[in-house]
Amino acid sequence: MTPPPAARASEVLGAALGDAARRAGLDPNSTEDTRHAVWNAMGGWRGILESVLPSLAFVVLFTFTQNLVLALAISVGSAAAFTLARLLQKQPPSAALGGLIAAAAAAALALWTGRAEDNFLWGFLTNGVYGGAFAVSALVGWPLIGLAAGFLLGEGTAWRRDRRKRRTFFWLSIGWAALFATRLLVQVPLYFAGDVTALGTAKLLMGLPLFAPMVAVTWLAVRALYPAQPR
Repeated sequence: MTPPPAARASEVLGAALGDAARRAGLDPNSTEDTRHAVWNAMGGWRGILESVLPSLAFVVLFTFTQNLVLALAISVGSAAAFTLARLLQKQPPSAALGGLIAAAAAAALALWTGRAEDNFLWGFLTNGVYGGAFAVSALVGWPLIGLAAGFLLGEGTAWRRDRRKRRTFFWLSIGWAALFATRLLVQVPLYFAGDVTALGTAKLLMGLPLFAPMVAVTWLAVRALYPAQPR
């Protein structure tokens, strides 16, 4: 019997999410501890620098110089340098390339409008999309965390027949949706207030410092549902 379109789409999405999680170092079959899992998810020191430095450079330079062009040039330039370094070292450039594209798009918008705070609009869009995807997936019974974990661990969508797993994946996905929503609730008012320094600081403080604990909680919850098998 052919599975319904929704199930087929969920299988394709789950396989993609599971593969992405594995490439990021989040494999619950691994014997690594939580600290290593979170560190891998952040990409180590290089991933942290790629995530933080472009935004930090923009906030610091604009705060002290009020020169929008200079702040954007250094911000985008640092993102480009990270991407180039990965290419020269023949490493997967996907993470740095994504940051470069986002930084360039945000900078182009800010230059077009002449408003420094518009450099943060791209972040609002991504937080809204990610938060909405996690929330909707949980509410319709196909939480993204469950899809990723199921295919990462070779279970596919069979976890949906287990009430405990469904409940856990539902709340984990809601937790991720809440993280993205919280960022918007704090940062959007600062955007409309035109407070670039406060907005940039809030973005940095609500980035990795919130991401890392959520990764840890998600990792621990999935490991509890799928204990690692002894080798």
